[in-house]
Amino acid sequence: MKQDLLDLAYDAINEIFGGEPPKREELIQKYPKLANYGASFITLNKNKQLRGCIGSIIANKPLVDDIISNAKSSAFRDSRFPVLHFKEFKDISISISLLSTPVQMIYTDIDDLKSKIKVNIHGVILQLGSKQSTFLPSVWEQLPNFEIFFSHLCQKAGCADDCLSLKPNIYTYEAEYLQ
Repeated sequence: MKQDLLDLAYDAINEIFGGEPPKREELIQKYPKLANYGASFITLNKNKQLRGCIGSIIANKPLVDDIISNAKSSAFRDSRFPVLHFKEFKDISISISLLSTPVQMIYTDIDDLKSKIKVNIHGVILQLGSKQSTFLPSVWEQLPNFEIFFSHLCQKAGCADDCLSLKPNIYTYEAEYLQ
């Protein structure tokens, strides 16, 4: 199934360049679970550098459609990067993160939160008022300790880097990686 899902993401992007549309119905027949609601992130890399990453935190459509939509968005709608061009498509590697349902982390203070967060396992959603950000579990590779990880997560949400002192809502999830 892993390769079929990677092919699905590839075909979704390639369709924009004139390729065949993804084989959605065929995949659902082969893997009926793909019709269930699921959340995914699609990450594009070029020469081992991030080239696009868009995803869904909450499952709001069939997983097959979520992958198709997020693959296209990663290539053509990630505001951090120019639109992917056909000539660079051959240099792109695609990875898929299949997310579990987020669970709210109940904690009393920063030390309690630190004791409950599983480095390299938990993806984290931070919510403070109307501001929100998330990091996939793989981000721990670049930000390997609790303080740095959460400082950047606070900044990504548009908050001060010490926003944990304000006791934001924290949700965790796990991800299955396909590359």
